Amino acid sequence: MTNGEDSLKLSNQLCFPLYTASRLVTKCYQPLLSKLDLTYPQYLVLLVLWEEDQVRLSDIAVKLQLQSNTLTPLLKRMEELKLIKRLKSSEDERSIIISLTEKGIALKKEAEWIPESLGEKLNLSAVEAKQLYQLLYKLINSAE
Repeated sequence: MTNGEDSLKLSNQLCFPLYTASRLVTKCYQPLLSKLDLTYPQYLVLLVLWEEDQVRLSDIAVKLQLQSNTLTPLLKRMEELKLIKRLKSSEDERSIIISLTEKGIALKKEAEWIPESLGEKLNLSAVEAKQLYQLLYKLINSAE
């Protein structure tokens, strides 16, 4: 970063290319996910559940770095679409367990092509994608 007046130039701000890249990558997902009738936030929830089914709402919130009150309407909608089920935990009534339905499980197979399609669309080599991934997680871990 530069000092003085140059430090306040838009072109010298780290936040701007991160913000723009985030918006544009999310926009690239839109046509891919529309084929499955999913939104990007729904896809993120499904990615968590495809890794491990029957996850507490609070754990999904931590993984996605979202507040549970942000997730609740999203999960209600996903339940209406019959992608997930929300149940109170038998161990702790305050805890909500999110699990996949058969439709949600089946959707995993239908979504397998999305990461590769996105990679092609972004025109990043496997090495570049890995480097970017590592740098972004370094940034995320430092900012937390």
